[in-house]
Amino acid sequence: MHQLRFSTVVAAPLTVAFDVARALGRPWREPLVEVVSERPYRDVHTAAPGRRGPRVTHSRRFSATGAGTLVEEQVDWAPSIPGVLGAVAHRLVGRRRVLRAMQAHLDAYAAAAARRAEDVVQVVGVALVDGDRVLVAQRADGPFAGQWEFPGGKVEPGETDLEGLVRECREELGVEVAPQAFLGEVPLDGVVAGGEPGSSTLRVWSGRVTAGTVTPHEHTELRWVRAGELAGLDWIAADRPLLPAVVRLLDRMVGA
Repeated sequence: MHQLRFSTVVAAPLTVAFDVARALGRPWREPLVEVVSERPYRDVHTAAPGRRGPRVTHSRRFSATGAGTLVEEQVDWAPSIPGVLGAVAHRLVGRRRVLRAMQAHLDAYAAAAARRAEDVVQVVGVALVDGDRVLVAQRADGPFAGQWEFPGGKVEPGETDLEGLVRECREELGVEVAPQAFLGEVPLDGVVAGGEPGSSTLRVWSGRVTAGTVTPHEHTELRWVRAGELAGLDWIAADRPLLPAVVRLLDRMVGA
């Protein structure tokens, strides 16, 4: 069995990276059968049982980063020609074919994902830290009124994620902020601002206030809380999965 690994970062959220990868398929002449699909984190395809030719398994993992989605692909295959002859054919032909096919595939994939991401409404948030405390905000109205979240909002057309985040903090909190470490990404259920259902995600960074005093222009209340107080709040569902990352961040601040 032979193996090659590839990785690329695409300028798209997790959901878009996963969906576009599935839509494009894989660069092999014979179709593969899906055996694992965990949207938007992982999928695995393999050759159909009993099919003649090389036995191929192609797996992909999708991870959120501050620059976009890291896509890690692994191709495992056994030549259709057994023994020494098959090994020689692999060295002379098979490996180069796989490399060429995957490079062309990844280039087309990255471009397609970036184009698709332009049509998706992205949501961003920030965990603003002051010493061992983080700022949380209570929704004033709508279906999540009374629940807690990290400040932020929707990225507007023409903005980067971080530009949108800085603008939202200026509008919601009346402060200037400096985004810092990327904390994580959460797929959002339903429709966001009229977009395709299930396509948007919430991407969150840590940050600090660089100018001004936080003021609740759009929230019922703003509160600075410590790590031990986070779990006791009634969180919006999208923000709750980010709490472990925020707790680790605050723990590091205490130990610094």
